[in-house]
Order: sequence, then structure tokens, then C-alpha cells
Amino acid sequence: MSLLKRRKIRAFIALFCAVTFTTFLFSYTLRDPSLYFFKYASRLSDSFFSKGQCGCGRCITEVDDDPWFTERFNLSVYPLMTRRTSLLTDDTYRWWQWLQVERQPANYSEVVEKLFQVIPDSDLYMDAGPERCRSCAVVGNSGNLKGSRYGSQIDSSDVIIRINQAPTSGYEKDVGSRTTHHVMYPESAVDLDNTTSLLLIPFKTLDLQWIISALTTGSIKHTYIPVRSRIKANKDRVLIYSPTFFKYVYDTWLESHGRYPSTGFLSLMFALHICDTVSVYGFGADQYGNWHHYWEVNHLGGAFRHTGVHDGDYEYNVTLLLADKHKIKMFKGR
Repeated sequence: MSLLKRRKIRAFIALFCAVTFTTFLFSYTLRDPSLYFFKYASRLSDSFFSKGQCGCGRCITEVDDDPWFTERFNLSVYPLMTRRTSLLTDDTYRWWQWLQVERQPANYSEVVEKLFQVIPDSDLYMDAGPERCRSCAVVGNSGNLKGSRYGSQIDSSDVIIRINQAPTSGYEKDVGSRTTHHVMYPESAVDLDNTTSLLLIPFKTLDLQWIISALTTGSIKHTYIPVRSRIKANKDRVLIYSPTFFKYVYDTWLESHGRYPSTGFLSLMFALHICDTVSVYGFGADQYGNWHHYWEVNHLGGAFRHTGVHDGDYEYNVTLLLADKHKIKMFKGR
């Protein structure tokens, strides 16, 4: 059979199928148009929302959310400070300045303007959609990571968030070796490599001044305690946690428990708002009920549970509730 004849036959078959299908739909909708509309609209909706509007098998923003989660989760509150999001309401500014009682703060607007002359002013992580599947690992510092062998699993995530000291050298099998985001504040600052994003949580205007200084002149050496005057970090990868988002976490998720949230909980909330799946490691006590850091020898410290400013029990209960509702995956270690 010639190529021309084969093409004609294929075209005829395609035309016949199209006419048959169209006739069927027309007769079906004549009997009850609403049945067609709802049936096919439902299928379209199921197809679009089945993956929670992201490219993962299950996403944080599923459409079948329960009231507890939907009342709290608000994607319109952007986690990072930019020039656009730096304007604070009077209520937020007063609350933020009260956290560490800065008695004579510098002019906030002027400090913000200087800040964004040093670091980028960019809206990041605004790419949510059905094609994105961003996995996050939030790695806490609990001693339950010792002997966990989570290292390779943690390193396989797209975004890996570590908090405060969080050493990896010598602990790679349990905590991994990769870090994409390192969360800190001036009093917990550490040096970073050139590929890691520094995520600063500011508790006062002086903290914003400190990061400017630490990346330039090194003139600020003291906040309420001595701090590092300079740090190694890629200034093009420095991010600032928004005070507005900070207060949203405190008011909405913690319902004002404690004086303010811990860096661990703030890191978790950051991940919840920029990622499609979140896995949590190194939170809570070890198998013996001890609260300590994985690099510490003394297992009886409990320093990061009873600090006097964080409600560790309430934070941990909220974290467990998020896991119970399948919004995050909790890996409890040993």
C-alpha cells in the first residue's frame, strides 16, 4: 500500500472518530446538560487539584484541609523582608522592638534602606504551581539525631535548613553534609561557605545593623552580649526573616505562648511556606527523654527546652499536630 493511501486511511479514521465522539456528547448533553457539565468539570477539578496544586504526590496545600490548618496557614504573609515587605504596622513594630527591649533603636526605615544597599532585594520562592515539587528538610539540633543514620536522606532534599551552630563535620552519617539555608541571629552567628544562604532572624533593629556591619566594616561587636564583628558569608545569598511573618507565627500558630518562637519553630514555619513537602529531623527529646544537642556529651542539659522565652512543649505539640495531619513528616531519630 502506498504512503499516500495510508495517510488517507488514517485521516478518514481520525475524522470518523471525531464525528462519532462529538455526536455522542451532543446527544448526551441534550438529555441532561448539567450531568455533562458537572461530570467533566469534576474530572477537570480532580485532575488539577489531585496533587494539591504542586508537582508532588501530596502537597502541603491540599484542598481537603481541616479547619485547624486552614485557619492558620496563610500564604499571603511573605516570610522574607524586602523593601516591599519591610513596612511594619505600629502594632508589629512595637511587638518586635519589645522582644529584646531595644531602648534607643536607630531609625528603622534608614537601616532598611542601608541593608538593601548591601544585600539583594528580591522576591524569592514565589514560584508555587503544579509543576513545582520542592522538598525541604528542616534539621534541628536534638541529640536524637545521634546514631540515626539520616544523613543521606537529609542530603537528598532540595532545601536543607540548619539552625544556629549545627556542625556537620564528623556527624555526616547522622545529619548530612549539605546545607542550603542556615538560620541564625547575631548571638549565634557562624561562618558559612559561599553556596549557603544565610537566613537572619532579627529580634531588633540592631540585628539589621549588625548584619550590615558583619558583611562590611565590622564595627558592631556587642548587642546585649559580645558578638562576632565579622562573618564569612556570601552577601548575595543573605536573607532576612520578616518581622511581620515573625509575629504571624507567634500570634497564629503559637497563639502567643512563650515570649517569642524559637529559631527551630521559625525555621519550620519558613519551610512550610516555601516548600511543597517538609521533613523534620532533630526536634524533641531523645529516646530517654533528654533534651540536648547532638554534638554535646552531657545529655542532661535541657538548655533549648527551658529557656524562659520559648514554650518548647507547646511548639513541639504543634509540630506533632502538623505531622498527624500529614502536613510534615517527622523523623524522631533515637
